[in-house]
Amino acid sequence: MSLPHIALVGATGTLGPCVLKALVAASFPVTVLTRVGGGSKISKLPAGSNATIIVKEVDYTSHRSLVEALSSVDVVVCTLGSQDLFETQRSLIDASVEACVKRFIPSEYGNGANEKVRRFPLLWADKDKTQTYLEEQVAAHSVFTYSVINTSSFLDWQLERGFMVNLKEHTATIYDGGNVFNSVTTLDTIAEAVVAVIRHPEETKNRHVFVHDAAITQNQLIRISKKIDGKEWKTTPMSTDHTEKDAYEAVEQGDHMIATLGFIARSCWGPGFGQDFTEKLDNDMLGLPVMKEEDVENLMRGIMESY
Repeated sequence: MSLPHIALVGATGTLGPCVLKALVAASFPVTVLTRVGGGSKISKLPAGSNATIIVKEVDYTSHRSLVEALSSVDVVVCTLGSQDLFETQRSLIDASVEACVKRFIPSEYGNGANEKVRRFPLLWADKDKTQTYLEEQVAAHSVFTYSVINTSSFLDWQLERGFMVNLKEHTATIYDGGNVFNSVTTLDTIAEAVVAVIRHPEETKNRHVFVHDAAITQNQLIRISKKIDGKEWKTTPMSTDHTEKDAYEAVEQGDHMIATLGFIARSCWGPGFGQDFTEKLDNDMLGLPVMKEEDVENLMRGIMESY
């Protein structure tokens, strides 16, 4: 049985390179889609003994360009960022339907199954529109399917940048007491989840898939940090209810960066926002292990030693 042909959209972003590496390691034939003139940004493709990689420059505003690029593709994987996310993904979905693509994995990788999160504006609104559009297309086209992969926070990427807690400066804004559990997933595990979803087409058909490496709290991260280097922390308490209100005000003022950070804090650490996936994990079905606290500690130790 031949392996499915994968199209990867967003190969040069935060998550894309890890997904590309995992797809190649799994020996899937891969077509990397990039905007016209963007091929030079893909400077070095990962090596794979049995992988076939093609780079195609496409015009995302041209339906015909996208259909031609996806003509032999079985699965489209999106790892795009926030810019024009819904419009670009809608164009890709329309082209996928015409090109007879079997599975579409949108750029979610957060907590898009939670209605409280989906009602946020900006990036979340685009993700919500994409999910609704996918459901409509699946209802209209029996061959076309989707999988929405929920991974919550990017563990290694956020810790390296001081978003959950600042390991370098030993400071943190502690939201709602700091004991709210939040699912976290490394970029490599997210990439492995993409591969696993492709390998389990029936089990992951037309549904939300939930994966994580661990569920952690901010206070737990600080405790582990103190265990590693013994240093004290400077913390500032904050209510995510207040953070959400400030985020909406920032939207009105046109400060989308501040608004986005506020909505992220609310969706990660706000009680009732569903970021702890422990009770609904698909890790076992997908063959993905879960981290123990010592694994989280080792990851944090490596990040802290790199400063």
